[in-house]
Amino acid sequence: MTYQHHTHLPHTAEERRRMLETIGVSSVEELFQVIPETLRSEELPLRSGLSEMETRVQIERLAANNRVWGGSGFLGAGCYNHYIPSAVRSLASRSEFTTAYTPYQAEVSQGTLRHIFEFQTVITQLTELEVANASLYDGASAAAEAAFLALRQTGRNHIVLSAGLHPETIQTVETYASGPGAGVERIPLDRETGRTTTLTSNSGTLEEAGVLIIQQPNFFGVIEDIASHARAAHEAGALLVVVQNPITLGVLSPPGAEGADIAVGDLQPFGNPASFGGPSAGYLACHQDLLRQLPGRLVGETLDADGRRCYTLTLQAREQHIRRSRATSNICSNQALNALTATIYLALLGPEALHRVGEICLRRAHHLCVALASIPDIERLYSAPFFHEFALTVRGGAGNFVERMREKGIDPGVHLRRFYPGSEETILVAVTEVNTPADLARYVEAASQVMPALRSKEPAERTR
Repeated sequence: MTYQHHTHLPHTAEERRRMLETIGVSSVEELFQVIPETLRSEELPLRSGLSEMETRVQIERLAANNRVWGGSGFLGAGCYNHYIPSAVRSLASRSEFTTAYTPYQAEVSQGTLRHIFEFQTVITQLTELEVANASLYDGASAAAEAAFLALRQTGRNHIVLSAGLHPETIQTVETYASGPGAGVERIPLDRETGRTTTLTSNSGTLEEAGVLIIQQPNFFGVIEDIASHARAAHEAGALLVVVQNPITLGVLSPPGAEGADIAVGDLQPFGNPASFGGPSAGYLACHQDLLRQLPGRLVGETLDADGRRCYTLTLQAREQHIRRSRATSNICSNQALNALTATIYLALLGPEALHRVGEICLRRAHHLCVALASIPDIERLYSAPFFHEFALTVRGGAGNFVERMREKGIDPGVHLRRFYPGSEETILVAVTEVNTPADLARYVEAASQVMPALRSKEPAERTR
């Protein structure tokens, strides 16, 4: 019997009835009530009696009505649209990888352990820190894990966060801290530059802190002075955690070279598609003396009884493996497939191409920022240097600006009201290598046409 793969399995009326009953709705119509009526259709406008080929042609014509932003999308805020070479997905989706399970048994998991080891290696090279563990869920949870690593090491119970962290990272750290009752304090950004306020070692904020967490670049795209924060933290007896967008590591100085004790981040920019926000993976690297406090797993290289190179789980301080009171983490997945994707992406690019990608992002972002800031009633929110993301104040309302730009086929950025209620005039714009010079020109032209219509409106109060 020949096996045939089906990508669509139709359901009988009885199967649909049972599914609806299970989730507590009476009909398919009730299930879809959350979708606006303007976006709903009772049925596809297809004639009966069509052949498969004719049906496919009709469906493709309908699908062509969907709007695909491509290079006309300038969204960022932690999730970025970078070009992914075809080889990345082709290699990462091989059955040897996609069917491999978590490597509990080293003797049958050599392939998985090897690529995790390679992942750890590239992370240590990028961050210039000696040790990196197997990947974590995402950048936000990696930051929280790093915070508690620092508290265990220092014996303190107070966390200091930069207000320049991604708001969702702040929420994640505060959620982690709410369980054991660790104190959490935020330090503000400078209202002019957008950089995190540099604290002195004898300030009350750092005096009892076990860890200071800074994002590089920060949520608003601003490049932070990591070295000065490292000095202040160390003089106060605290550790410094840097949450870094890894795509910047081809251009900006590595966190280890700037004095960071721990570096974390989200691997999404390395070959993982935006995919509506996930899945992704996190990374965590630190100095050798923090090794025993690492959460999750650590894969090591060794020799077997016959002298052959092999790989094994060297450290796994999860509560599943050791006494709960001594566990450093409850992480139950290493997101190995996403980490593999990032490793393949980096292997394909190499150091020079990674530098080139970062350079293109930086140059195009600055070109667009200068052009937009020359349009009346658009100005930069902060003055400090930035990488490939920048915040703008749009007089007349960022919401109206976004709506009208989308009507022109351009998604101009993230309206920051989503993260900061009251920020009616602020938009965060991200530029990557997929945004071509022609895309930038279309953005500027469309903004020049949209802004005159917004100027007639009463400007809302500017909120930083």
